[in-house]
Amino acid sequence: MGLAEKGELGRRADVLDAMLAECTVCPHQCAVDRFSELGKCATGSEAVVASCMPHFGEESVISGRRGSGTVFLANCNLRCVFCQNHEISQRPKAFLDQGISEDDLAEIFLDLQRRGCHNLNWVSPSHQVPQLVRGLVRASGRGLRLPVVYNSNGYDSVEVLRLLDGVVDVYMPDLKYADADVAAQYSRVPEYPDRARAALEEMFRQVGADWHLDADQTLTRGLLIRLLVLPSGLADIADTLRWVADNLSPRVKISLLAQYSPQHLAARTDRYPLLARTISAGEWTQAMEALETTMKGDDHSVQVHAR
Repeated sequence: MGLAEKGELGRRADVLDAMLAECTVCPHQCAVDRFSELGKCATGSEAVVASCMPHFGEESVISGRRGSGTVFLANCNLRCVFCQNHEISQRPKAFLDQGISEDDLAEIFLDLQRRGCHNLNWVSPSHQVPQLVRGLVRASGRGLRLPVVYNSNGYDSVEVLRLLDGVVDVYMPDLKYADADVAAQYSRVPEYPDRARAALEEMFRQVGADWHLDADQTLTRGLLIRLLVLPSGLADIADTLRWVADNLSPRVKISLLAQYSPQHLAARTDRYPLLARTISAGEWTQAMEALETTMKGDDHSVQVHAR
């Protein structure tokens, strides 16, 4: 709000918009002109929204009692073989010519506020940040007051994140892998661990380890890192947690996720045998033990969000 009143939000929207002309919006650095062609994310210069709704299935500090105002962005800058939302993230032909104006995007934001949502939750925003911030400029001038949640896969540009300082209130990134070879095999980006860790360092610089909660105990400012436990130790949860504790803080809040199931291409046992099953009880216990021994927050009850 302060940035909007000073005109700074509009200035940053212009800077971000300029990145689309020779695209450097995400770490792929495609350098295509997204005003006339498509890069690896298969998305042009307009926002492409797959769906929007009050969502009650996020962590309790995000969904609260009235739901999180989720805006699911179409397409993605990763190609995870186990993606549970692959119909949205990996079917670009389904969203061709589905771009919407910044005014329409602003109206989506405002409608979620009118419906009582606790926050505005951008899901998979990494490749559409310029469009989202343009929509935010319009919505802020028309009364938007919701905290912004940046709910990403972690494959984010540090340069772009710096432009979101003071714009995003809550960062909720994935940290999928610790090993580059695993990232290359299952998400097509060998540099994922380095890129994601650099992005999380910038997110942490902006909001730190402390949480700010409102009267409903929903998060209004802070960092929550999601770690999905994968079968066969592919996520290397222990290594990731050591990195978080050593490079960010042992007080950073972690959402440890147990709901993996072999979706999309991962269900093919002939191609991805290590992913073609749910996690075992032993794998979950091992991940929980790593969390308990590595992360030493002041309030353990709000640090672990196992679902």
